[in-house]
Amino acid sequence: MLFTEFSLNNLSLKNRMVMAPMTRSRANQEHVPTDIMATYYRQRSGAGLIITEGVGPSPNGVGYPRIPGVYNDEQTKGWKKVTEEVHENDGKIFMQLMHTGRVSHPLNLPENGKVLAPSAVQLEDEQMYTDQEGLQDYPTPQVMSLNQIESTIKEYVNAAERAIEAGFDGVELHGANGYLIEQFLSPNTNLREDEYGGSIENRNRFALEVAKAVTNAIGENKTGIRLSPYGVFNGIKPHQELEAQYEQLAKSLNELGLSYIHIVDHSAMGAPEVPLEIKQIIRDAFSDGAIILSGGYTSEEQANEDLESGLGDLIAFGRPFISNPDLPYRLKNDIELADPNPDTFYTPGPEGYTDYPEAEVLEHA
Repeated sequence: MLFTEFSLNNLSLKNRMVMAPMTRSRANQEHVPTDIMATYYRQRSGAGLIITEGVGPSPNGVGYPRIPGVYNDEQTKGWKKVTEEVHENDGKIFMQLMHTGRVSHPLNLPENGKVLAPSAVQLEDEQMYTDQEGLQDYPTPQVMSLNQIESTIKEYVNAAERAIEAGFDGVELHGANGYLIEQFLSPNTNLREDEYGGSIENRNRFALEVAKAVTNAIGENKTGIRLSPYGVFNGIKPHQELEAQYEQLAKSLNELGLSYIHIVDHSAMGAPEVPLEIKQIIRDAFSDGAIILSGGYTSEEQANEDLESGLGDLIAFGRPFISNPDLPYRLKNDIELADPNPDTFYTPGPEGYTDYPEAEVLEHA
């Protein structure tokens, strides 16, 4: 099934393989996409759908060094080169909108950028890398006012509209991995006592308001969301209401008509496994849209098993795409996969980024 065509809300995908979003830190210091990023995504456009690395929707949201943004004209222009390259190679591409929230440091933000979060809960026992001063402790974030929540939702909308202007086929809202949307979802990072905190309904409110505003702006068929129930990245902790919360969230997202929910399971990287039952709960609650499954997939057999079970409609591959730009070709033809070099995951420049050869090149070398 992995290599069969699939219609994602009338967007025709040539196969069911998704390139998962992966931060690679190859934008410039002003968070503008670079030419090598266009090459990188074109090389991997054999995937049925590419989801870009996390992209900052505003100056407050680009918490890491050299991650791209999409909040000004220069960034939008840079992204046009990416989408043109992918579309010329018959690929489809969504932009992942990632506001980092408290997972940030002032040295990584543009001038006047602020580290904002639902509550003043510092990310402890971890550090953030900065180009200027190396590893630094995370600061205590500024609590978002109601006005700042409203303006941040508008920033997501502006970013989504810019993504469509740049030629993207849609956007994915990053509601996983401990970033801003999940900071609102999780009771250990959301201590608010107003309409955005406390109950399941209130903790879900920000995610749903962002999703509704974005779908109203660019269309429900062009909007997806990534979720990581039971995730522990960036200080998130599972809680007793988790299953009930995600069931309610998935039902509400279904009512909004989102194109897909992207469920990520980081157990292959040491996080707790996402139980099958919560995946099925989300699958059943999100009955009108597609489900993308992500986390540890390395083979066609592994992907087909979950496709054939009906648990997922699309399968996202992450790290194998780093060192195998022609991953669909390799899997389909049972060609051995190359291993990536972790030392170059986040370094600037083409090394370990666009210099991994394709299998056909190796065969004819």
